[in-house]
Amino acid sequence: MPDDFLMRIDSAEFTAMSERVLEVTALTSRLNVLPFEDEAGKAALFEQILGRPLPQRVTIYPPFYTDHGLNLDIAERVFINQGCTFLDYAGIRLAERVMIAPKVTFITGGHPVDPADRRVWLTGEPIDVEENVWIGAGATILPGVTIGRDSVIAAGAVVADDVPAQTLVTGSKATVQRTWAVD
Repeated sequence: MPDDFLMRIDSAEFTAMSERVLEVTALTSRLNVLPFEDEAGKAALFEQILGRPLPQRVTIYPPFYTDHGLNLDIAERVFINQGCTFLDYAGIRLAERVMIAPKVTFITGGHPVDPADRRVWLTGEPIDVEENVWIGAGATILPGVTIGRDSVIAAGAVVADDVPAQTLVTGSKATVQRTWAVD
């Protein structure tokens, strides 16, 4: 799993990643239409998506979405509710007893802000969620964030900075950071 990356979009590495995205999209499409009680079918598909079996005491309610899968590290006793998305190319680690409410999004990849670089480069940083964290419905966790042990992320929060242990974070207010001119 890369720590953080800057990848050229016209590279062999990007082509390989894109091929993996197509493969995993097909696998998650199959996963998300299985009967809920088909535990063996779900387990087989998760093994293909993640490149290893899910830990035995993990609960994931479909629909479930990921773009890469191989860089999603899920520990024991993790609960993931319906409709969550894991864009994991730069790596996502969920420690033990993490609880994730419906429609939470984890994003490890992005693009530079500069318009000239935006279509040339893909950027990314891993996400690390420590033990016993609860993430509320509809929260978005952005690249490079570490969420400390025992913390709570409120529903709808957008987390762009590290969260200390034993902390409640809320909010999604967008603020202007800077402007630029385009030629």
